[in-house]
Amino acid sequence: MKFFIKPSGGRCWKTLRALRDSSRVSLHLEAEGLRSSLEGGSSLAKLSSDLAWVVDDIPPDSSGHSADEAPPSDNSPSSGSASGLQGPSLLESPRTSTPQSPSPSRPSGTQSTRESPFTDPIALQCSPAIGVEACLRMYQLASRRRAAEGLRRRQEEQERKVRAFSEMACQQLERFDKLREQKLQKDFRDFRDMMEKGRREALGRQRKLRAEHGLRAKLLALKLGEAEQQQRQKQAEQERLPVEEGQVSVRSLYTVQEEVLRLNRQLEASVQQHRDLLNVDLSAFQSRGTQLCGFISGLLPTTLDTGYPTAENQAGAEGALQEMRDLLFHLEQEISRATEVKEEEEAHIKGQESQGPQGPRAPAWTSAPSPSPEGTQEKEDPQLRVQDGTMHWYQRLQDASAKCELAFEDLSSSKDSQDRRIKMDLQKAATIPVSQISSSAGSKLKEVFDKLHSLLSGQPVQSGGRPVSVSLHPQGLDFVQYKVAEKLVKQGESEVASHPEAAFPIAAVASGIWMLHPRVGDLILAQLHRQCPYSVPFHPAFKEGMALEDYGRMLGYRVTDSKVEEQDHFLKRMSGMIRFYAAIIQLQWPYGDRQEAHPHGLQHGWRWLAQVLNLEPLPHVTATLLFDFLEVCGNALVKQYQVQFWKLVLVIREDYLPRIEAITSSGQMGSVVRLQQFLDKCLQRREIPVPRGFLTPSFWNS
Repeated sequence: MKFFIKPSGGRCWKTLRALRDSSRVSLHLEAEGLRSSLEGGSSLAKLSSDLAWVVDDIPPDSSGHSADEAPPSDNSPSSGSASGLQGPSLLESPRTSTPQSPSPSRPSGTQSTRESPFTDPIALQCSPAIGVEACLRMYQLASRRRAAEGLRRRQEEQERKVRAFSEMACQQLERFDKLREQKLQKDFRDFRDMMEKGRREALGRQRKLRAEHGLRAKLLALKLGEAEQQQRQKQAEQERLPVEEGQVSVRSLYTVQEEVLRLNRQLEASVQQHRDLLNVDLSAFQSRGTQLCGFISGLLPTTLDTGYPTAENQAGAEGALQEMRDLLFHLEQEISRATEVKEEEEAHIKGQESQGPQGPRAPAWTSAPSPSPEGTQEKEDPQLRVQDGTMHWYQRLQDASAKCELAFEDLSSSKDSQDRRIKMDLQKAATIPVSQISSSAGSKLKEVFDKLHSLLSGQPVQSGGRPVSVSLHPQGLDFVQYKVAEKLVKQGESEVASHPEAAFPIAAVASGIWMLHPRVGDLILAQLHRQCPYSVPFHPAFKEGMALEDYGRMLGYRVTDSKVEEQDHFLKRMSGMIRFYAAIIQLQWPYGDRQEAHPHGLQHGWRWLAQVLNLEPLPHVTATLLFDFLEVCGNALVKQYQVQFWKLVLVIREDYLPRIEAITSSGQMGSVVRLQQFLDKCLQRREIPVPRGFLTPSFWNS
């Protein structure tokens, strides 16, 4: 089927402008056809049979004009030219098999009609640009068709992938479910095994605990039986103890009477022997001894009438015995002084007879010189002066300690069970209260002091649940005095070495005991000098042929299996004992008679410092002990001696300290530097601080 299209003038220009302005379509026109179209020539446009159907779908112009009308334009050619472009166009179309419907009417009133497919070819008047527009329409439709086809293929591909992913997800989900099921089963098996294992372990522990419980029940039954047996024995012993204690008390009372009578005979013999001494009346000693013997002799019948001696009877007998001993001691002192005076007078008379009349001769100096600041400046050899005075005092104390130790040798080495029990009870009563001394309130110290004072005074005290008294054995008092002194020094050696502030409560109790029991004070000094010769002060000399172990013991070192203790431990012990000694000389028992002088007061602190400066210093030892002594006792010495003591401190800093530095190696200057810093600080501030742990009045009032 062929169509003949008459070209329209105005529509051709519109189509060409649209093609020119389009960015998507590139149309190739033949040069001659385009030129003829632009020139407005009329020609017939032939459309291929494949594009003939496009003409039917050409929409009307949006401006309201028909396809055959050309819109007015300034750029359009003249009307004559436009009309010249009109011409018939022949279109051959193969679409003869489908019926054609009439085309819609045009706004301009023209109507293009389509004949039946069975009619002859239709000749249509059309512009040559209709072909171009048809090509564009064909290209757009083809593009849409290709796009739809591509979209359909992509959708199918996407659906295929979705199905593949869905199948893969289902497979993975099935595998996951299977693995989870396997894991749950495994966890269940593990949990079941663990529960079974725990049940078996619990059963094992239960059986073990049952066995242990049975064993403990058996042991408890055995212990209960033993406790019941011990209780029965204890009851029997308690029933028997009063009788035995009464018998022991009676024997002790008889022993005291025998001792008093023996001492009285010795006293009477001394009085009779020295009746020829002039200006000495010894009858008072003899009469007092007779009174004490009468007191003891009158005490025995009264105690036998009442059954057994009471604690008051025992205390009275012990007091009488102690007074008799003191009486004999004072008698010997009086006889010794009178003898010395008599010998001096006889020597003086002989000297006057042989040499003629001269001035009175000075008595021989036998006691230690009184300390003074100027003592350090004397011209004589200081070492000889210390040896002459201090060593005499030192030897006298050691002899007194050895004599006391020898006095209770029988009690100490006795194999008798009764004596051994008495010795253990007395030792506990003497040492346990000393071990309980602490830096707590003053009332605690008073309780300790009262226990020791009662024990040393012959009164019964509780020890191990039963009363104990020194009257239970004739050597009990010597034993207790020695043990109390020994324990106090050991506390200074061990407790003060570890806790320096503990020196003051221990020293307070020692000072109070010393004041009421002077013999215990002498034993304390003897023990202190034996354990720490630097408290004398005394530097033992090495002698030829002496073993090093023996010389180490003389210096205060502990020697065990031929091994001497380490220097640090040795200095720590020496420091503790020097601090204990420095605390004793400045403390006075606050509950005693404050009018009574201190038995070993601050003057001995001055003496100690002065004699230390008269000795050659020792490496480590001298600097350490000087620092400890000044730190504890320096404040009290400043208050007592004031300017004179500052002169002594200045001598230590300017003269004695360089001598210590000269004998100390460079790597061991710690103690020297510490002493130097302490002295510099004190001299700069013009004061020595109160020592740590000093017992203030508030301590005793608490």
